[in-house]
Amino acid sequence: MTRYVCAVDVGTASARAALFDRSGTLLAKAVHPIALYQMEGARAEHASENIWEAVGICVRQVVTGVNAADVVAIGFDATCSLVLRDRTGAPLRLGPDGRDTILWFDHRAAPQAEVCNATGHPVLEVQGGSFSPEKQVPKLLWLKTRRPELWEQLGAAYDLADFLTFRASGSNARSANTITAKWSYVPSRGGWQHDFLEEIGLGDLVGQANLPADVTPLGQAVGTLTPDAAEHLGLTTDCKVTAGMVDAFAGALGAVGHCPGTDLSDGTDLALIAGTSSCVMSVNRQAWSTRGVWGPYPDAILPGYSVSEGGQSATGALLDFILRNFGPDKTEAPEAHQRVEMRLRQMLDAEGPALADTIHILPDVNGNRSPFADPQMRGVISGLTMDQSFDSVCKLYWRAAVSLALGLRQIIEHMRAGGPAIRVLHVTGGHVRSELLMQLYADVTCCRVEIAADGDAVLLGTAALAAVTGGLHDDLISAATQMRQDGRVYLPNEQASRAYDGDYAIFVRMQQHRDELNAMRNATRN
Repeated sequence: MTRYVCAVDVGTASARAALFDRSGTLLAKAVHPIALYQMEGARAEHASENIWEAVGICVRQVVTGVNAADVVAIGFDATCSLVLRDRTGAPLRLGPDGRDTILWFDHRAAPQAEVCNATGHPVLEVQGGSFSPEKQVPKLLWLKTRRPELWEQLGAAYDLADFLTFRASGSNARSANTITAKWSYVPSRGGWQHDFLEEIGLGDLVGQANLPADVTPLGQAVGTLTPDAAEHLGLTTDCKVTAGMVDAFAGALGAVGHCPGTDLSDGTDLALIAGTSSCVMSVNRQAWSTRGVWGPYPDAILPGYSVSEGGQSATGALLDFILRNFGPDKTEAPEAHQRVEMRLRQMLDAEGPALADTIHILPDVNGNRSPFADPQMRGVISGLTMDQSFDSVCKLYWRAAVSLALGLRQIIEHMRAGGPAIRVLHVTGGHVRSELLMQLYADVTCCRVEIAADGDAVLLGTAALAAVTGGLHDDLISAATQMRQDGRVYLPNEQASRAYDGDYAIFVRMQQHRDELNAMRNATRN
């Protein structure tokens, strides 16, 4: 009898499900959109019931061709969005349409993040020196201070991945991954930092949000499917539900989980999970930390290893923004990206890396996560003209892509200064569909770029979790190693790399100029 596992990934705009066997072969995959509500003031929300409905549609599709009893475990990963439920278990409505979920990139809690940072508490040491408004504690502090009537009704708060395991199993268990990476739970300091929570006015958080005292290790089951969930997903009540993960961490497990030991101990291998935003994950035997890099988080991906996370808050989102605002069709549909890339190939063949080098961009349109940890930082475009031709759009798009690669280089150099000797990027996510981007990342960073699991390392990492829980593999390292899927390789072009050195120097100088302008603005206000 062949046994299978199901992996579910919930992203910013869609839910995905995939069926895997114990060798890591992806046998079926389905995608279904989820509703995304964006508002002024850097706010964005989901409805968790809409997400759960989309998950059911996807899972039922991928398990149609097999005996449901042969699917022995299911795993969930998701963005680090915050799900809020009331005391009856119903959605705690932030707005109409059942919206009860604050998206990961929502920055409404920026003032509350500053309240957290002003404490100087040791918890900041694993936050890269400062809390991001994308983390859950500032968002919950926003709820308590700005929507006190909702805080009084709050019955539970979940990282989205933990909500999905709750919806599937009925268990209130929380993953060691989500709680360590996105809340204020510090294992080395005894778990929940109650003195910190008291200081910022959230002394009642653990009780009000129904948070357990302990967390569930990765690879461990939180339970089995409830009868309602089994019917919804097309599976059986014998199917085990594994502890969930934040999507970027699942991608890191699928991308670099196969190379523990020397490679991960010296930091040679780095996971790049590149989609709407980009996360840069360093997994090391020796823990290290530096400002602007979250972590280290012990055992957050592999037992005995620590994770440090850098990132860019808007990468694919920036390219979408360029097409939506400057493109001839004002759409960021996949076909629009493809048309631009086809034309760029011709233009780059003619002009090489010097293409449109009078345009320079700082990509911080949604703040800077690494290395500056400044959510208020903003993007810059230098060299903009009134040319509205398609070629002009292609040039602007290309230079936006270059800016993303330059930002990635800056993060890697910042991480290297902190300890790891990064030489290989294992890339997964939507960016791998663009060969231009992959070669650009190799050329600008001077790293070997390897495509992890054909771009589906997030699903593969979640499948590895389920495979351990379902008994198909003994532990996470064995699962990640034996389920590994090799992909394409891109090597840096030395001539192109030298050309981008000049762009990098301008990139850094523009950041300095931006700081000077902000200082002048602040001086005039005072």
